[in-house]
Amino acid sequence: MKKTVQMQVKPAIAFNELLLKQQVAAELGLATTDGLAIKPLRRSIDARNRNIKINLTVLAAVNGPLETEAFAPAYQNAKESGKTCHIIGAGPAGLFAALRCLELGVKPIVIERGKDVKARRRDLAAINKDHIVNPESNYCFGEGGAGTYSDGKLYTRSTKRGDVEKILKTFVHHGADENILVDAHPHIGTNKLPGLIEAIRETIRSCGGEVYFNSKLTDVVIKEGAIAALIVQEGEITKEYPVEQVILATGHSARDIYELLYSKNILIEAKPFALGVRAEHPQELIDRIQYHCGTLQEVVQTRTYLPAASYSLVQQVNGYGVYSFCMCPGGIIAPCATAPGEVVTNGWSPSKRNNPYANSGIVVGLDEKDFKPFVKQYGPLAGLALQKQFEKAAWKMGGETQTAPAQALQDFISGKYSRVLPSCSYHPGVKSVDMMQLLGSTVGKALQGGFSAFGKKMKGYVSNDAIIVGVESRTSTPVRIPRDKETLRHPQLKNLYPCGEGAGYAGGIMSAAMDGERCVDAAFGCRIEKR
Repeated sequence: MKKTVQMQVKPAIAFNELLLKQQVAAELGLATTDGLAIKPLRRSIDARNRNIKINLTVLAAVNGPLETEAFAPAYQNAKESGKTCHIIGAGPAGLFAALRCLELGVKPIVIERGKDVKARRRDLAAINKDHIVNPESNYCFGEGGAGTYSDGKLYTRSTKRGDVEKILKTFVHHGADENILVDAHPHIGTNKLPGLIEAIRETIRSCGGEVYFNSKLTDVVIKEGAIAALIVQEGEITKEYPVEQVILATGHSARDIYELLYSKNILIEAKPFALGVRAEHPQELIDRIQYHCGTLQEVVQTRTYLPAASYSLVQQVNGYGVYSFCMCPGGIIAPCATAPGEVVTNGWSPSKRNNPYANSGIVVGLDEKDFKPFVKQYGPLAGLALQKQFEKAAWKMGGETQTAPAQALQDFISGKYSRVLPSCSYHPGVKSVDMMQLLGSTVGKALQGGFSAFGKKMKGYVSNDAIIVGVESRTSTPVRIPRDKETLRHPQLKNLYPCGEGAGYAGGIMSAAMDGERCVDAAFGCRIEKR
């Protein structure tokens, strides 16, 4: 007999297999756990008050097998396939587009400007230690995309855009911990993702697909309303790839792609995006606030069973939305510039989320009215011009290195210069500045109001033990590459499918992966759900 049991238990029970089995037995009215097998299906934390509970959905089997249907993706060998699909970008959208091609018997050809996932590490070390930015290989460019070395969060609100469970199971199939199928906020971790990305690449190649690194799209040949060929720079060699279908999945920071499309009169549009700072607190402080702990000892006891606490905050200030973005408990602030002469921050966490700091983007939503001064000169690239302006200013204020401008949080709200900055995880270093001079009145005042409101929602959040570091500017692309809602094709080019974050249709690993699958389905005549 199998039965699904929904229950709410203490953390000490939820994370102890023996105690949980005893609790399930009691829920089922069993006198003993003999013959009982259980498997957690869903798990979430309810920390709204001091009496913290874990919400659980558990599959139980009494005197019978517990086995559930194994996930076995049906990848075909597409080496000799008569159909090909060129995929620009090896981030989550591009990789899952390639896997979907294999399911359909289509040969994927993935073209990635950056290096493979292991080789990227040397360039990340260079930007952290030596302040050297490789414009082709960094936290944003390279195998796996931005997500590989910037956290690996797998939760999404975009559940109607595709099969979330399938994406998660695909990660497990390639080596991820099965807990991502259970946790309400699944997370792989920057230390674990590279191995998964390598496994996905091996699947693509072993099934006849092709993956090319250090291969940068520099031009397209257009004939009769379609892309006839891609011009790709591979080191000193320029290659021309004749194409049938093209998935453009270049990520939110491939600015040269937007500029290329604009130069060739291929339709692109400005879109809203958000900009702000990274706020970092001691993780112990966030644990104390979120888990309602009065003392450090209580924090230690609570963390015996619970993960590093996170938060999600939003506030309207002067007509602008101020909100937390990409919150990284037990994480690190990372330098994510993609070109010399700019400073960009982001955050990531290892799988155990066991670093002593908690950081989050705190950003302000901007739209066309905020880009207006740039429209005459830059047209649909106006938002991109604004983004660049902030990043260049941060670079200059930090000393024209990857040192980032920063200020203690309470000082920022009060308009005081920080003579002493709290310790910070940002490896290239921070420099004390007046952040209002960097952020300007619109973004700066919205952030001051937002932080003040957050301090009322989370008592203790605002203090000079916290630091803000700037700028957080790559929350999403400020450019959209339009596509038809039904066919997902670009309105001018019948074989171009703008895809993922870089085209303005996703916001994270999961939504990008699902969008990659949808674009392949659209390109090869499969039924897709309306968006």
